[in-house]
Amino acid sequence: MKTLFTAESISKGGRSGTIKTPDGMSIVPLGNPLEKGLEKRGPSPELLFAGAYSACYHGALVNAAKKLGTPITESTVRVMVSLIEDDQDGYRLAVELHANLPGIDRAQVQRIMDEAHKTCPYSKAVRGDLTVTLRVD
Repeated sequence: MKTLFTAESISKGGRSGTIKTPDGMSIVPLGNPLEKGLEKRGPSPELLFAGAYSACYHGALVNAAKKLGTPITESTVRVMVSLIEDDQDGYRLAVELHANLPGIDRAQVQRIMDEAHKTCPYSKAVRGDLTVTLRVD
């Protein structure tokens, strides 16, 4: 295996804090939908994860479509990340991946989504510990 690059961030203050790079560049102050007054301060960790996952999965979707002989244009990927309280007094995430591929029939979109889910680094990273639902829009 070959490492292509490594991203690094440092959080301070947990879910209601900030995220910075090691050289001090502020990435974002976090908002917390569960804490009154901080819900609109900035994105939650789940929103940041949803954005990153959607970009990564979208790239995998384009690659999968090419591999399957169905090049796509004007595609969109929407990701929903939910924070769930589990039965062991802890928390888990659940993810829904939605893809809209105009002009391509639903069965082929599902095949492309399934193939992308096999190759997407985020999908691989969460496999086995996170419920991910694939949905054709």
